[in-house]
Amino acid sequence: MTTSTEAPAIRLMIIDDHPIVRFGLNALLGLHPDIDVVATAASGPEAIEFLKQNPVDVFLVDLRMPTCSGVETLKMIAKATPRARSIVLSSFEYDEEIYDAVRAGARGYLHKESPAEDILNAIHAVHAGKQAFPRRMADRLSSNKMSAGLSTREREILEFVSKGLTNKEVANTLQISQFTVRNHLNHITEKLEVSDRTEAIFVAIQTGLITLS
Repeated sequence: MTTSTEAPAIRLMIIDDHPIVRFGLNALLGLHPDIDVVATAASGPEAIEFLKQNPVDVFLVDLRMPTCSGVETLKMIAKATPRARSIVLSSFEYDEEIYDAVRAGARGYLHKESPAEDILNAIHAVHAGKQAFPRRMADRLSSNKMSAGLSTREREILEFVSKGLTNKEVANTLQISQFTVRNHLNHITEKLEVSDRTEAIFVAIQTGLITLS
């Protein structure tokens, strides 16, 4: 008796309001047996309906869509599938749009005219838990401007909090008061424009501000 050691195909979903883009990507990716395009959708809400009954590993999401934007779609996907791994598609490259997409859960970026090899590499990288941003974009994402200006101490505290330490434990480790830790966390949530520490950790990991060991 022989056992197959082949990994299951990556279940991929394409979300784009342009039929020609959906058709083209579907045709291209359909040539590769390690990628299974399980569905295409013209909008975020349509994608969410599919997700209610079907698992998806990686999403290709158009950044600019009418009614429900790519960023809103990413947020909906992250809420419906916490382990979702998404790549945004766009013909544009504006810092603020990309940063918003990363904060909403995007793990990679592809220009709509990217070569087939780049698209395949990005899908495999993101599926493996890595990020897939062009070097120039990754550099900007990790810059002070794109990281919302967190200080070294703020990043340090966020690192500890992401590992499950309480305010008291962080304070003891850094030999500062709990009040100081709380103030730093308040500043962090303000700078990252999030509502609590959990969301701050999520954004910081997505944008590469901190890494989980």
